[in-house]
Amino acid sequence: MDEREKQEIRAAFGDAVNMTPSELEKWLATPESQEVGFTREGEGEAVGHQSGRRIVEIKRARQSELRDDDYAHMKKVVGYVHRHRAQGGPSEDKEHSRWRYSLMNWGHDPMKA
Repeated sequence: MDEREKQEIRAAFGDAVNMTPSELEKWLATPESQEVGFTREGEGEAVGHQSGRRIVEIKRARQSELRDDDYAHMKKVVGYVHRHRAQGGPSEDKEHSRWRYSLMNWGHDPMKA
């Protein structure tokens, strides 16, 4: 992966993840965060919740500390956020929807301006 590609991934990740590390950590501690998402067989934590913890680590890391697997996760986050934003969410009460809660586990609050 060359530097140009890394730069593009960082920019897309920065656009997709609109929650700060502290906002995301606070959110991940809520019961609502822990009640949404797909959980793999044999695991106790949903995939999105795991991703949220990883996003906090990535956002707190120095650019020079990021590894190829961090960039791969960043690309995964961007794809998830774009796909789920495109669904548009429920027609009523988006603020308290599983759709929003799931996106927030991936670092994106669709209610933020």
